[in-house]
Amino acid sequence: MLNVTARQELISKILDTLMIVVEDARFDFDEDGLTVRVVDSSHVAMIKLTVDAAAFDGWELDAKKIGLEMKKIREVTTLGGSGDLIEISHQDGGDFTMSLGKIVRNLRPLDNATMASPPSLPKLDLPCKVVMNGAELGQALKAAKQVGDLVNFSIDESSFKVHVRNNTDSVNISFDKDEMDELVCDSAARSQYSLTYLEPLSRRFNAGDNVTIQFGENFPLAMNFSFEGGAAVVDYFLAPRVESDY
Repeated sequence: MLNVTARQELISKILDTLMIVVEDARFDFDEDGLTVRVVDSSHVAMIKLTVDAAAFDGWELDAKKIGLEMKKIREVTTLGGSGDLIEISHQDGGDFTMSLGKIVRNLRPLDNATMASPPSLPKLDLPCKVVMNGAELGQALKAAKQVGDLVNFSIDESSFKVHVRNNTDSVNISFDKDEMDELVCDSAARSQYSLTYLEPLSRRFNAGDNVTIQFGENFPLAMNFSFEGGAAVVDYFLAPRVESDY
């Protein structure tokens, strides 16, 4: 048995975050909340999303693991506004039902046995860390995407920089240590990442959000941010694009 009620805005944020990486996902429901772990087919990007049960308007269920096509869920959410409530229900062996006003949409869950197992989170010891305003980071990534598809992050003890160059243009954005909430880096480092995965994620940041970024010289990128007043937490991992010269 599963009976959950959520605001359209919350469901939309969950989908928009996960669909950067995958189209289908296994949603793990338990008494404390929702957990989803996904990795793209190339194993370049990975997301762990946890949402506390308190973020939902109704939460009554037995623990369930349900595979879902997120495109179909999004079709329902686009029919409502941010304040609308969506009721979700599921019985073992039955449909996944979403009710929005007078609309009742029945979806057949995916067979968990045919889905890839959710990934295990990597254990990383990353030497450099930045905590900064999410809106400012999002603006920097959008500017970077205008110039190229790969972005260079560089950091030293006094600043964090975002840089992209193509054959004709370049863009540089620099953040000094005193402009950020935290900067920790004992040794200068630089690494390159795909904006295909980063720039869409930046659209999830609100003006008041803080984002934690960790990386090192040609190391994976770890990013952490939250929404819903901290009730929803996103851990994001992205493999570096290692180049001999960039």
